[in-house]
Amino acid sequence: MKLLRYGEKGQEKPGLLDSNGNIRDLSKKLPDLSSETLSSALLEDLKNIDVESLPIVEGNPRIGACIHKPGKFLCIGLNYSDHAAETGAEVPAEPVLFSKATSAVTGPYDNIIRPLNSTKLDWEVELGFIVGKEARYVSEEDAMDYIAGYCVVNDVSERQFQLERCGTWDKGKGCDSFGPIGPWLVTKDEVNDPGNLHMWLKVNGKTFQDGSTSTMVFKPAFLLSYLSQFMSLQAGDIVTTGTPPGVGMGQKPPVYLKPGDIVELGIDGLGSQKQTVVAYKK
Repeated sequence: MKLLRYGEKGQEKPGLLDSNGNIRDLSKKLPDLSSETLSSALLEDLKNIDVESLPIVEGNPRIGACIHKPGKFLCIGLNYSDHAAETGAEVPAEPVLFSKATSAVTGPYDNIIRPLNSTKLDWEVELGFIVGKEARYVSEEDAMDYIAGYCVVNDVSERQFQLERCGTWDKGKGCDSFGPIGPWLVTKDEVNDPGNLHMWLKVNGKTFQDGSTSTMVFKPAFLLSYLSQFMSLQAGDIVTTGTPPGVGMGQKPPVYLKPGDIVELGIDGLGSQKQTVVAYKK
């Protein structure tokens, strides 16, 4: 299934994308797609719904983030061997973990807001997975039972904040609008091999990232197991798994986003996103 949320910001409703590309309204079946409602039991119930009986949503509504109010937004850095090489970094022996503020979460077509004093605004197309049930000390063999599905994530980054302002990476990762997710939560039964998905990103029509999850060092099952050794994970938590080469800071010379730029990105089977960069206004 391809699950989504549609409607104006703050008024989104849950929906399902049918085989013809129509949005079907799920609001009579559940209040929202959120950490409170997402569960393995819910996903099983939704599989048995007569999709044709659900109302079609007319027009072209705004698409919101595919999960509402995630409890955690966890990120893995330097998780692609070819991306590590372009940054001049060694492939880490264990996953590099940082967090995005959950207030960074936005819809897949919402604007990217360039923060005040930003000079090095960058992009990263990433495969995200969404936790489906509470996880503690999970083995890698059992980890897939805890993954609800996958989504596209743009790990928008401010490199000067991230790398030149001391401390952890979080400063450059959690600004408002730095976490577009969706358009869909694609349930794991529709993703045959999350370790072999084509992914791409363009800025103003020029392709900068053209890679594959096949160069991912630590795969989703390992990552869920690994993270669960350090903290409990809850339904609705987002984990984004790193990016292939082609980020702005890896260009020679570096290329950074400015107001008016248009970013497009996608992953095979998981849909695509499109954002316009705008300047912050008080």
